[in-house]
Amino acid sequence: MSGEGSFGLNTAEKFFGLLIFAVGIIALYYTLTSADTLQKFTDLFGLLSAFLMATGIILMIAKPE
Repeated sequence: MSGEGSFGLNTAEKFFGLLIFAVGIIALYYTLTSADTLQKFTDLFGLLSAFLMATGIILMIAKPE
């Protein structure tokens, strides 16, 4: 299956990656701005936000087979 059907899937994958990356950035922002409230959980939520951002980057730069 080459050509026609892969364009829409590729575009959707890149858009979904951008969306996940944006959610990761927003989550990291709120995690860092409320670090005094989160106290010992700041590292956990920061790590989860970084995981979201990395997943979004991977989806945006992935090449379809």
